[in-house]
Amino acid sequence: MVSEPTGRGCGSGRRGESVGSVPVDDADGGRWTSLRLAGREWLWSGPGLLNGPRTGHEAFTDAGGLDECFPTVRGTPDHGGLWNQPWETSVTYADATLTRTFTGDAETVAVDYRLQAPPGFRFIWAAHALLDCAVGATISAPSGTDCRLYPEAAGQLPGPWPDNAPWITATWPRPGGIDLGTYGPSDATAVGAILIDLATVSVVDRSAELTWTLSCPGQPVSIALWRNLAGFPDEAPYRSLGVEPMLGRVFDLAEAGPADAAVVPASGELAWRLTASARPV
Repeated sequence: MVSEPTGRGCGSGRRGESVGSVPVDDADGGRWTSLRLAGREWLWSGPGLLNGPRTGHEAFTDAGGLDECFPTVRGTPDHGGLWNQPWETSVTYADATLTRTFTGDAETVAVDYRLQAPPGFRFIWAAHALLDCAVGATISAPSGTDCRLYPEAAGQLPGPWPDNAPWITATWPRPGGIDLGTYGPSDATAVGAILIDLATVSVVDRSAELTWTLSCPGQPVSIALWRNLAGFPDEAPYRSLGVEPMLGRVFDLAEAGPADAAVVPASGELAWRLTASARPV
């Protein structure tokens, strides 16, 4: 596992700055605060659990928008080590430095990432995007795609959860009999899942379609999902929908097998591109 964040950055970012066509909050972990494409807002503004940046926090708190999770999503540190430190154009965690560059127009945003780290450095990265969707929104992915379901789904399955299993694998769109393709009404459930080895996913909501595409040749590319229908957290549940392109095939780096994490090559540098596009439907 990697060490704690250094809190160092480089560049010229400012809190509330718009980078390319995307407003970001560099003081709050470089969080995307808005994604306006095809004439509408796509990012959820959050449940209002706190005011101000989350700098120095240990436990992740939903602020809405899109957080960059690195070098893990679940596990230690919670949701990675970038959301709780200030950003600029680049941000450093342990001995890895991540740089991102935005370009875009009214219908498409592309983000080019460059990671500089020691050769062999293993990590999980996810664009933890929480979307502003209404009941009835649908998630479109190829039928039959392998989907890893995580233990919070256990109560919705027809049989018991296998002993000591970090996940079970089933197929989209109804893994384990759960309709994950529809953002339904509140039923006090929350499900985390990963559509493995999938680079593109679309969300249709209120007559518009958002498509995420992630490209990183030679690395594991997946789509993480978090469908919270007022099932989380126990003390004050709310609704949220995460559709999250990721490098890796697991949420927790500590559970990653040899093919489940991204790996920095011998050059000491790895690049990938995330694209968001939208259109009316």
